[in-house]
Amino acid sequence: MRRSRLTGFVTSLLLAAGLGLTGAASAQASTTAAGGYVALGDSYSSGVGSGSYISSSGSCDRSTKAYPYLWNAAHGPSSFAFNACSGAKTDDVLAGQLGSLNSSTSLVSLTIGGNDAGFADVMTTCVLQSDSACISKINTARAYVANTLPGKLDTVYNTISAKAPSARVVVIGYPSFYLLGQSCLGLSETKRSAINDASDFLNTTIKARVAAHSFVFGDVRTTFSGHEICSSNSWLHSVNWLNIGESYHPTAAGQSGGYLPVLTNNA
Repeated sequence: MRRSRLTGFVTSLLLAAGLGLTGAASAQASTTAAGGYVALGDSYSSGVGSGSYISSSGSCDRSTKAYPYLWNAAHGPSSFAFNACSGAKTDDVLAGQLGSLNSSTSLVSLTIGGNDAGFADVMTTCVLQSDSACISKINTARAYVANTLPGKLDTVYNTISAKAPSARVVVIGYPSFYLLGQSCLGLSETKRSAINDASDFLNTTIKARVAAHSFVFGDVRTTFSGHEICSSNSWLHSVNWLNIGESYHPTAAGQSGGYLPVLTNNA
């Protein structure tokens, strides 16, 4: 009899705790979705490389498998503007992507900076030319990232803050591209290491400007760890000669397993 009463008492406590947790989770979800969500940025946010492109997005190549689209489907914010576009630079974000921001915007996500630094030129040079040419092109890009990109980022971040003063802004970085020390066809280890170092430098630069604006930096290098090019389960395309634009972009698995969790954990 005593055991039965104790069991009933414990069960009641567990049910109450469960209801409380359920209520808290529901409240958190409703808070997250209370305002609008605006997804800005370049091809890493539009979803190039993941397929299932939305025909109306044209050359912006927005994908239904991109992390902004997946986050919207899972959380149901009051509104969703998917403005990210393949090839976008900071000036493109300023000129054509910010019209959806307003005082009711509660979440903004953004990847930007890689194209400003000449990412496509770097990768083209490193694929087609020598180690020394690759390193030279990377050094040019690093100089731009050190001297010019911070001011470009500041302008974008300031404008976002002015247009959406209540929004939580999550600026997401770029993955390390190669798993080093592996037997792997393609670029030399020298090139792979230099590309990874350059990506780290870009992420460090972006993170510093993000902190200065009290935004949130989402680091995808952890989620992509073990899924770089040359790994046994890469979430990044290597050179794709049949669709060169998808080269060095996340696959659908990279969007859902690499980028989406970072936004979810920081939104």
